[in-house]
Amino acid sequence: MIEFIKNFMNNKTDLESKKITHRILNTDIKKEPNLQEDSIIFGCGCFWGAEKCFWKLPGVITTSVGYAGGDKKNPTYYEVCSGITGHAEVVKVIWNVNEIDISDLLKMFWECHNPTQKNRQGNDIGTQYRSTIYYTNDRNKEKIFASKKAYQKELNKNNLGSIETEIKMIENYYYAEKYHQQYLAVEGSRQYCSASPTRVKLGDFNGSDYKLEKEIWDNFNWDIEKCVLRSNNKPIRINN
Repeated sequence: MIEFIKNFMNNKTDLESKKITHRILNTDIKKEPNLQEDSIIFGCGCFWGAEKCFWKLPGVITTSVGYAGGDKKNPTYYEVCSGITGHAEVVKVIWNVNEIDISDLLKMFWECHNPTQKNRQGNDIGTQYRSTIYYTNDRNKEKIFASKKAYQKELNKNNLGSIETEIKMIENYYYAEKYHQQYLAVEGSRQYCSASPTRVKLGDFNGSDYKLEKEIWDNFNWDIEKCVLRSNNKPIRINN
């Protein structure tokens, strides 16, 4: 127990430091976006696999996992798992707006999990696993809701249910403990992802402005179970 408490406190101390380097992208996971960048927060079930989906995309500057959408300040993982905080497990994404559009990130979001499941994802059950989109400014609001409307139409064509995703503006985001950051890239980590994609794809929608080429999306075959886990940890690069 003493060793557990020591490791826990070390994680909290690390997170309070000025810079934490992304295990894959070698960027500061706590950086704030500059004028050429933007940020958004997604909840797609367990944040381990969800984070990997986004760090692999070209144009993403950095990613981190954390807690958002609830009331408790500076929650711990165990408090969030208990369901008493109201927070969801989420991924914060910062991207270069000249290299990738919010449309591309929304495509990944809708396709990488099942947004029709309420307060769960696959075998993971609880409010902390709910589907969420939390935006921190109004720049992307119209595209977010337009993409939801378009994806619902595609789900209807496939006789699937209604989207349960919680969408709202928030101000607070709390970084998860250091050992959760880019967890799937840690040697010896448990290669786990609860996401259960619908296999339905998002096409064009009102205001969409995709920047990533088709070859990028060919790296994500949702027909293959746990395709993200099966892929390597490196960001996707297309040789021109």
